[in-house]
Amino acid sequence: MTKVFTDGLSFAIPLLIMAVGAIYSEKSGVTNLAIEGFQGFGAFIGALIAVLLMPVLGNGSQAVIYIAMLAAAVGGGLYACIHALLCINFKANQVISGVVVNILGLALTTFFTSAANTAINGTASNKFVLGVSTRFTVPGLSRIPWVGGLFQNMYPFEIIIIVLVVFFWYLMYRTRFGMHLRACGENPQALDTAGGKVELTRWIAVIISGALSGIGGICFAYSILSQYSPSIYMGYGYLAIAAMIFGNWNIGTTALVCLIFGFAKSGGQQLCIAAGLPSNYSDLFLMLPYILTMLLLIFFSKKNHPPKAAGEAWDKGRR
Repeated sequence: MTKVFTDGLSFAIPLLIMAVGAIYSEKSGVTNLAIEGFQGFGAFIGALIAVLLMPVLGNGSQAVIYIAMLAAAVGGGLYACIHALLCINFKANQVISGVVVNILGLALTTFFTSAANTAINGTASNKFVLGVSTRFTVPGLSRIPWVGGLFQNMYPFEIIIIVLVVFFWYLMYRTRFGMHLRACGENPQALDTAGGKVELTRWIAVIISGALSGIGGICFAYSILSQYSPSIYMGYGYLAIAAMIFGNWNIGTTALVCLIFGFAKSGGQQLCIAAGLPSNYSDLFLMLPYILTMLLLIFFSKKNHPPKAAGEAWDKGRR
């Protein structure tokens, strides 16, 4: 059970920060299917910086991980500008833009990873080998029956992400900016009439979305395989979007959905090991979060209430 908790959290918490990024974008009125592209490109920038710094700071330096997280946030935020430019300034179809940004992100990261490895190591590999993040156990809390496993063998980035989630929850629901952002997704004309800046608010929201997705991407790289590869992110961005939808665009409810997805994934892996099944069967159990997504879609999709203006291009002259 402890293994289910620790592995489940290490998957659910990076997924959550990506879902929070998706919520910010869609609450501002910009439909965002580009989370997967944001996380992949942001993680590429973070992994590249980590590879360049490891010879200087040492392969075992934990400072490299924190610098890589910051670089991934910057990289994801910058890459998100493509989606913002297409959707906000050029008023492109937001769904098509998201799909194109995802495809472009995969192509760019695959090419740049091989090119960087050729320049650094002389081999055209599509992977960056990263250091292993340290883990820690919370004294006292880790001994609580049943739930103590939640506080054992935690990655430091899990605490950082939880703090970020709390901060962005406060920013959205307790600040003037958050009020403007939510108004952008519900009634941008009313916000414009009140003197708010719809386009600027949407730009900021999409960049935040990219930055948070990049952080989630680099944390997946450090927690799942201890390496970066463009291929390890296939599906995670869409799973974060699914968590946002089932969480009804609410950060608190979305956090619960991410935990369910994380424990479903880790529970499936441990079930495979406990049953003594060959390793090729593990892929079937890794499908559990996606099967769960389809089941939730059947039962809860009619009860969801997305932002009213999500997906609609802003037209200042429209009333």
